[in-house]
Amino acid sequence: MANRAYNFNAGPAALPLEVLKQAQEEIIDYGGIGMSIMEISHRSKQYEQVNDETQQLVQELMELPAGYKVLFMQGGASTQFAMVPMNLLTPGKTAAYVLTGSWADKAYKEAQLFGETYIAAASKEDGPLNIPALDEIQLPEQAAYLHVTSNETIAGTQYFAFPDTGDVPLIGDMSSDILSRRFDASPFSLIYAGAQKNLGPSGVTLVIIREDLLRESPATIPTMLRYDTYTSNNSLYNTPPVYSVYMMNLVLKWIRNSGGIDAVERLNREKTALIYNAIDNSGGFYEGMAAKKDRSIMNITFKLQSDELEKKFLEDASANGFVGLKGHRSVGHMRASTYNAVPYESCKALAEFMVDFQRRNG
Repeated sequence: MANRAYNFNAGPAALPLEVLKQAQEEIIDYGGIGMSIMEISHRSKQYEQVNDETQQLVQELMELPAGYKVLFMQGGASTQFAMVPMNLLTPGKTAAYVLTGSWADKAYKEAQLFGETYIAAASKEDGPLNIPALDEIQLPEQAAYLHVTSNETIAGTQYFAFPDTGDVPLIGDMSSDILSRRFDASPFSLIYAGAQKNLGPSGVTLVIIREDLLRESPATIPTMLRYDTYTSNNSLYNTPPVYSVYMMNLVLKWIRNSGGIDAVERLNREKTALIYNAIDNSGGFYEGMAAKKDRSIMNITFKLQSDELEKKFLEDASANGFVGLKGHRSVGHMRASTYNAVPYESCKALAEFMVDFQRRNG
């Protein structure tokens, strides 16, 4: 569609055009039932089919081994920051966190409300933004779990390998890079992700949990904050975010029909290479903010030589149809979020705009 913006928002983020068109077609009459899916009971056979099929799609695309449950929850990653320690940080244990940026820091601070915590490793405070080397991660004695944030949306850094924690449960916040690349999920005991970047619209949170992790949850946790409430009720204990799960279903089918994870990852790397090349070949006009070895394929952070130039860059970009390029308010500068649904053509257009802007202002 000619009037579609070049959408580089960090979240809620771009959705596949094919998915939006299908949702548009079905919004009034879903599956010939004479009602929108937003109007039907979550106890109906139609919604239960969507719920079960969406779980199966996650299992299929991520190649989850036996013993994992796929859950649909609410409250975003921010609620998971609390639920993880509430359910898993038992007396006598210590929760370990790798601090890699704003989101890892928030998860760590939330855990401090519930028990003993430990910083297993942290990114450098000066120089390019980075991910700590795996051999820098040190677990405390009696570790309840190790928590990592696989992709830092604000910093633009990403893990490309994960630590081996042995018998210590590995927990991953994958809100901004889940299903963007292939990885082995089996070392993880729990993975969570807000949907609004790669999975669908905001409103639903995906949680993947190993069933044996539920055995030690304290009995005093409120019902709606217990993982076993969702596992034992197939995520249907209360009214779920029906429309968001339906949209996730469509997005997962779009990923499958696009060739699956390998094809999506290949395209993501091609997309981001266009923009990183514009940065690296600019002779310092643009400067990447993340260490090259840790550069995210989801969030590209960069800066220009002055505040005035950055302001002009954003103004010119907006005039040319680019949306969402202003960096997070906590760090400023620039950020292009190139999630799964951001088309190759949008990334190509941004790279060409960057080269042209440098030609006109360098």
